[in-house]
Amino acid sequence: MDTIARCDVIVCSPGRNFVTVKITTSDGIVGWGDATLNGRELAVASYLTEHVVPCLIGRDASRIGDTWQYLYRGAYWRRGPVTMTAIAAVDVALWDIKGKRANLPVYELLGGKARENVLVYGHAAGGDLAEMVDDVGRFLDLGFTAVRAQTGLVGVPQAYGAHAAGSTYDPADGSLPTETGWDTRAYLDQAPAYLAAVRERFGFDFDLLHDCHHRMTPNEAGRFGRSVEELKLFWMEDPTPAENQEGFRLIRQRTSTPIAVGEVLNSIWDVQTLITEQLIDYVRTSVSHAGGITHLRRIFDLAALYHVRSGSHGATDLSPVSLAAALALDITIPNFGIQEYMAHLPMTHEVFRPGYRLEGGRVWLSDAPGLGVEVDEEAARKFPYERKYLPVARLADGTLWDW
Repeated sequence: MDTIARCDVIVCSPGRNFVTVKITTSDGIVGWGDATLNGRELAVASYLTEHVVPCLIGRDASRIGDTWQYLYRGAYWRRGPVTMTAIAAVDVALWDIKGKRANLPVYELLGGKARENVLVYGHAAGGDLAEMVDDVGRFLDLGFTAVRAQTGLVGVPQAYGAHAAGSTYDPADGSLPTETGWDTRAYLDQAPAYLAAVRERFGFDFDLLHDCHHRMTPNEAGRFGRSVEELKLFWMEDPTPAENQEGFRLIRQRTSTPIAVGEVLNSIWDVQTLITEQLIDYVRTSVSHAGGITHLRRIFDLAALYHVRSGSHGATDLSPVSLAAALALDITIPNFGIQEYMAHLPMTHEVFRPGYRLEGGRVWLSDAPGLGVEVDEEAARKFPYERKYLPVARLADGTLWDW
């Protein structure tokens, strides 16, 4: 029996903060998992170090499902982003170990390829409309067939998604939360117009996505979705805060624009109503925040029964270990939709060296055993943790709003 001999938690900041789990077995096999929770990284690191690692030593490394249940049910205080991210990191590391022991990529252990590569979307942005439209063109020239478009709002300071075209977007930009502005009326007036400008210039021969980022009420989201129906969006993402799943019934009644939700949700129970009542079209739960490969596969299996497809969160606030794990699921499931993809900074790749590769708007997976990601611990020590927070948003009168 190959048991867990050691579990280390590595915190580093090669461009962004990452928390990485390294599990070493009694036979010397090493598995890697991503435990990053943007803006709350040390909470997960502490949970792992103080409460999870002591329970892992001596356990059979091959019993992935049993270990998942042990960490979930055994804690009694269940769910939540900190707990589920910690469990996810252990789960992914154990899958990495299983693949290396079998000398097979993880996707082969999950049933093998259902497609040759994974469709991804790029993130076009700009400080103003003209810059954003040009950035969409840049992604299309690179071969992307799916592009998300965001830009600033006139009269609204530092609105979500507004940044210089071609630059890496890292909203976690300060040692205390940056205070940004928000105005829903301005958004409802301006966002449909700037998305229409993209279609006017480039036409309809590519998929256009847009992130609403939780900032509207269900009624407002219905208005927005209806106003962009002629633009044939691939999806509108997170139109309203998803804690109230029943609010999506109202959105469904108001618009046929496809809906994608789930990046801040952590379990199959968080998306149960959304999926079983077919209130969404894409579920965006991520492998690192929704309990790892073991639990995310359950979510995707449930979604497949109700014609809901996958669209996993994959921003650069998750490490290449997380993306590699997501891709292993993406390439095997029958109801794959699309994968979010953002290029990591060169310094990130000094620490994390993945085998997957981007060609145009698709990612090709490595056939290396396990997840195919190497982690350089010596390089990680060159990038110490830096406290960073995500922003908060306020209305013009000072009311705190959903960022």
